[in-house]
Amino acid sequence: MSLAIEAVNLVKVFGNIRALDGLSFSVEPKEIFGLIGPNGAGKTTALRIFSTLLLPTSGTGKIFGLNVVNNAAEVRKIITYLPEEAGAYRNLSGWEYLEFMAKFNTSDKNLSQEIVNNAAKITGLGERLKDKTKAYSKGMKRRLLVARALMTKPKLSILDEPTSGLDVLHAYHVREIIKRYVKEHDVTVLLSSHNMLEVEHLCDWVALLNKGKVVAEGKPQELKEKYRSENLEEVFAKVVGFA
Repeated sequence: MSLAIEAVNLVKVFGNIRALDGLSFSVEPKEIFGLIGPNGAGKTTALRIFSTLLLPTSGTGKIFGLNVVNNAAEVRKIITYLPEEAGAYRNLSGWEYLEFMAKFNTSDKNLSQEIVNNAAKITGLGERLKDKTKAYSKGMKRRLLVARALMTKPKLSILDEPTSGLDVLHAYHVREIIKRYVKEHDVTVLLSSHNMLEVEHLCDWVALLNKGKVVAEGKPQELKEKYRSENLEEVFAKVVGFA
């Protein structure tokens, strides 16, 4: 079986800024893989390249063997992408939003309804799905959007800061949604986060990014043991020389 994701020496330059500087990593199928690091480390740039929204300056990116530049149309058929600042249509109810999004994936009414029912279950919002999304808290919107990203059972779901700005309970619920869905379905997840403590409990494998390149990677527990650290924040600080 081919790798779910393969990044080889990816470089992305914006003017005088080198956002990615030879980024390389690989992701196994059915894995929750976290790109973690401080703001400006290159996480979102990497996710946008694998979402086919940005072209790399150089290097190669592949998703299940498909080149993200040369085979972009095919890649888009097997992935979903949730940006950090994504929103839902304010005047649609949660149900209406999910129904609207499902129509982009199929014209079969029965399959569309199955997708929506699946998403409704993922959200855990119950009767609140009948309310307009403008009445939702940020946590409720994020749960709706994560459900939208997972409801079609994509081969790869790319999530940019999926719990950013959420309170403890909503962040916990979103993490549990992701973990449960990957376990129950053949879905691979690539996510970014600056919250290193959080991803310890979510990701099977993590790559620590700094200045556009991987400075350490492995299973969270193995990294903590290797660097004799209590958590990934401490690991990062030691790797980049802050500790």
